[in-house]
Amino acid sequence: MVINKLDATFGKLDGQALTLTPGLNVISAPNESGKSTWCAFIRAMLYGIDSSERQKAGYLPDKTRYAPWSGAAMCGSMELSLGDRQITLVRTSKTPSAPMREFSAVYTGTSVPVEGLTALNAGQMLTGVERDVFRRSAFIEQGKVAVTHSAELEKRISAIVTSGDEDYSYTEADERLRQWQRKRRFNRRGRLPELEDELSHKKMLMSELGGIADRRDSLTRELSEAKAECESLEAEMTESRKTVRREALSNLAGARSEVNAASERHDAAVRKREQCRSALQQSVIGERQPDEVRAEGSADIEKAKSLRAEASQKGSPAGAIIFVILAIAAAVLGVVLPAYGVYAFCAAGVCAIAAVILLIRLSKKRGAAHDAERQLRQLLSKYKAESEDGISACVEEYECLYAQLNAAQESEKLAFARLSEARARQEQAESRTLSELDFTSGDNQAAQLTRRLSDARARCSRLSQQIAELNGRIAAMGDPMVLGSEIRDMESEYAVISAEYDAIALAVETLRAADEDIQSRFAPALGKLAAEYMQEMTGGKYDTVMLNRDFSAAVRENGDSVPRKAEYLSAGTLDLMYLAVRLAVCTLALPEGANCPLIIDDALVNLDEQRAQQAMTLLEKLSHDRQVILFTCK
Repeated sequence: MVINKLDATFGKLDGQALTLTPGLNVISAPNESGKSTWCAFIRAMLYGIDSSERQKAGYLPDKTRYAPWSGAAMCGSMELSLGDRQITLVRTSKTPSAPMREFSAVYTGTSVPVEGLTALNAGQMLTGVERDVFRRSAFIEQGKVAVTHSAELEKRISAIVTSGDEDYSYTEADERLRQWQRKRRFNRRGRLPELEDELSHKKMLMSELGGIADRRDSLTRELSEAKAECESLEAEMTESRKTVRREALSNLAGARSEVNAASERHDAAVRKREQCRSALQQSVIGERQPDEVRAEGSADIEKAKSLRAEASQKGSPAGAIIFVILAIAAAVLGVVLPAYGVYAFCAAGVCAIAAVILLIRLSKKRGAAHDAERQLRQLLSKYKAESEDGISACVEEYECLYAQLNAAQESEKLAFARLSEARARQEQAESRTLSELDFTSGDNQAAQLTRRLSDARARCSRLSQQIAELNGRIAAMGDPMVLGSEIRDMESEYAVISAEYDAIALAVETLRAADEDIQSRFAPALGKLAAEYMQEMTGGKYDTVMLNRDFSAAVRENGDSVPRKAEYLSAGTLDLMYLAVRLAVCTLALPEGANCPLIIDDALVNLDEQRAQQAMTLLEKLSHDRQVILFTCK
């Protein structure tokens, strides 16, 4: 296989093209010009982009790292020669999350698709190896010259040494056997330790079953006795409670009867007091203080007497009548005796004036009497009396009603005091009744029996719980016959799995010996070829390369008996050693028919001019058999 031309929109490459030739291609460009990007593009065109990779600390997946800087969709094409056929590969992107997922392979210059070549198998079909083997052999990334171990590369090497079957590797087979081994025993994990624990547990259960059953039977007998005691105490307690209740309720009923009677007497006294108050309020005088009433009554009696005396002094019209008669007689005399007419008429006038004066004085006196009589009537109407004696009788009646009210109030106070005493005695009786009816903390016989019954019931509950726990344990342990059968089955399974474990251990050891035999046949060939390449690139200074299973290497200087490990080599010598190993792997592990191109990204950067020239001479020699594409900043 030879890559002829590349067109890429990939990372910083924006529609750029790169033309290659068969043999050795050296692309020299300064740093950050896209050399590593071209390498990644070649790998992506062959094997695609793994879109399932996720970004994590210190690592960017290719779909993110090589997203086009221009913002365009990631795409590209590769023109290659495979034997006498010219093929063009095209990869494009529909969505940024699945870059270069769209794939086509046609014969160059036509639209005829290459049969059997797909996006998934293109790399393996063209190079002859899977992506993992390609990256660890023919694809040498910058700073990653060393060959790292992988199951796929191991399968490829094993296939070369043995039958050619690449479906199995020692590492995978060894890991699978050890997984089977770990399933059976790994420290204290696995089926064998589980069986050991289960057998120990079940045997312990068998030994405990007898003691637990005896303990349960003993507790069952004790529970029967405790239940019988509970029944006896409950019957005795019931009778005692009935007696206490009767006595307490009898005492309480007497106290309540006394309170009811005192309440009735108090109610009667209250009614009596209200009747007396109502009678006093409805009396003529009303509800007033007795001293005030007596003082006012005495004053009203004296006033009534005075008014009566004043009303009785109405006067007599006799004097006025006499003067009228005299005036008439003098007037008649003057008429009869004209000679004395002047004197008679003067006397008649004087008598008439005296009569008028007497009549005026009589009228005033009679008006005063009438006024006194009116006041007397008003005063007597105040007491609804006819005379002063009626006023005295009214005051006496008030004093009698007031005395009755005082007596009723005293009776009511006395009845209330007795009611309060009866209620206090009732409260005491109720308190005593509650105390007597307290069958938990009281001191009577019923309370003592209640406490004893509570203790007996607690004992029954405790025994029942213990029996239930023992029954649960017995149920968990199972029937002795069933347990015995399970133990025998476990012992049989343990024997089978132990035999399997020993067989797997033997298989692991046999596989390891076989792998060592394979390695002993392959490692010399790989080491010999790597040593030839190392000797050629160092001018014969190092003539031996020794490889381990994980492809870690050591070199030995010509004429020296002690090999030097990687830690003791300079950066340039270390790169040469691993480059020699890489080239040997490519020569031995890659299929001859495919002639997979060798892609090298700045692998010679740490070499001095002389060794770089020697390495280039080797690469030019290898380019006769396969295309070599070297990207370098020198």
